[in-house]
Amino acid sequence: MASPESGSLGKYILKQILNFVIAPPIRRKLRRFLQTVEDPAGVQGRLLLKIIRRHQNTAFGRDHGFSSIRNLGDFRRALPVAGYDRLSPYIDRMRQGDFQALLADRVVHMFALTSGTTATRKLIPVNPSYLESYRRGWNIWGLRAFQDHVKVPMTPIVQMSGDWREELTEAGTPCGAVTGLTASMQNPVIRRLYAVPGSAGRIKDPAAKQYLALRLSMPRQVGMVIAANPSTLVNLARFGDQHSETLIRDIRDGTLSDEFDIPGDIRSELKSRSGKPNPQKAQDLARLRSEHGHLYPKHYWPEWTLLGNWTGGSMGAYLRQYPSYFGAMPVRDVGLIASEGRMTIPVVDSCPSGVLDIVSHFFEFVPESQIDSTKPDTLLAHELRVGETYFVLLTTDYGLYRYDIRDLVRCTGFLGRTPLIEFLNKGAYFSNLTGEKLSEYHITRAVAHVLEACDLTISSYSVAPIWDECLPSYGLYVEAGELGSQTQAQKFIQDLELRLQEVNVEYQSKRSSARLGPLQLIWLRPGFWRAWDRQRLLATRGAAEQYKHPCLINDLGFHSNLAVGDRMD
Repeated sequence: MASPESGSLGKYILKQILNFVIAPPIRRKLRRFLQTVEDPAGVQGRLLLKIIRRHQNTAFGRDHGFSSIRNLGDFRRALPVAGYDRLSPYIDRMRQGDFQALLADRVVHMFALTSGTTATRKLIPVNPSYLESYRRGWNIWGLRAFQDHVKVPMTPIVQMSGDWREELTEAGTPCGAVTGLTASMQNPVIRRLYAVPGSAGRIKDPAAKQYLALRLSMPRQVGMVIAANPSTLVNLARFGDQHSETLIRDIRDGTLSDEFDIPGDIRSELKSRSGKPNPQKAQDLARLRSEHGHLYPKHYWPEWTLLGNWTGGSMGAYLRQYPSYFGAMPVRDVGLIASEGRMTIPVVDSCPSGVLDIVSHFFEFVPESQIDSTKPDTLLAHELRVGETYFVLLTTDYGLYRYDIRDLVRCTGFLGRTPLIEFLNKGAYFSNLTGEKLSEYHITRAVAHVLEACDLTISSYSVAPIWDECLPSYGLYVEAGELGSQTQAQKFIQDLELRLQEVNVEYQSKRSSARLGPLQLIWLRPGFWRAWDRQRLLATRGAAEQYKHPCLINDLGFHSNLAVGDRMD
């Protein structure tokens, strides 16, 4: 048995390794990045030509005349704006093992599977360049966060990775979540700080993942919790309260519960991590539960624990619930990041904006009004205007070229000469029954405002069209039991109708001219949205960790296709 002195010595050695071996290169990357924000045009121009030159002899490069591209104008003429369809034939060849169909690399570690939020999942090649930019972005994000939260470094981190080997291509290349790959390749010293081991990414059952995360972290003084979607943290907090008896018992006895579907090999690996019996910690947790009537993270994790998750777009409904579960813990947006790549790095708390990651990828921006044009104007990073909205185009060193990721963003300012970008919504999340051009951003902004004004919370909701040949309208679909009393619910829907008209003048015009009917409140059976999201994930083979519940469903058949038992009329 290790003595207290040996444990303290181990922490001291770990701290010295971090401070003098691992941290200096990360600090240098941060300093270089902060220098580059003063010259986005130069940095981006050099990066673009570097990418083109490196991949000019690939099949894609030859097919698109990369050897003749000398400047930005040549690049734009050779490659119109496009989505995944342009890459698909080359990805199919890569699936067979022909990596140089798209990349100059002879090694591709895996294919990252997109979340499947708006369509079936896509395959994004993960080459060494992908990993380098992925790590650099997280290192910069983490170091800036550590500078602002001095208690966080050297404390346990809770982050659940995904499975990077969900499936294999025809040539045997793994496909899955890049978080799983990076966890498996992580420096062993750094890995000691993570409460949940990388092997847990192979656990399929969400309840088992939640149990394991809390079983391994509740006894520890956690300094940071990272989960891109705040709904993940809200559900984690609720799970801990609902299963507090099991968790307290297992912490007391040093056991792992048999109630949850944890594969045997992972369970065996975790025996050493689950620790020895800890009756004192179990007694403390039981006392906290008795005192407060619940057992939430605000009761067992420090008040300075940093929460890392998305805060923009449709996330406001979940963030309003944070004080109930996490108290006043600080929150920092993890940035606009997807399987296709990181786009922003937030540098302050409680703000959805982040500085554009100009050292990793080449960016162009299409003004929102021109996204459906066959030849839209495209702007460079330094050409954006504060307050204007744009769609993002990505060019990367792993095969994306003028790639329309369909993310709608807004420029909120500049750091140096580099724009600060805020995510608004996926471009697919628009509905246009009569010319109202209602977006998910309009809805989430209006709902957040009215919830705050009415002092209400809501777990999950969506707005969807209700088609009627005489007078179409929209419905707000909410599970029974939400929004307080019937009187509160009716006031909420009336206030939301007025707020939507304020944030969207086209919606107001269509309502005032009686081309659209009033917003309707549609009650659903409790648990509907959880089941609906699960079914949607299965249909798209999406990743639960990346999934974003849509707050606007533009499917005209959604209302009519609801089963009889789903409505609570």
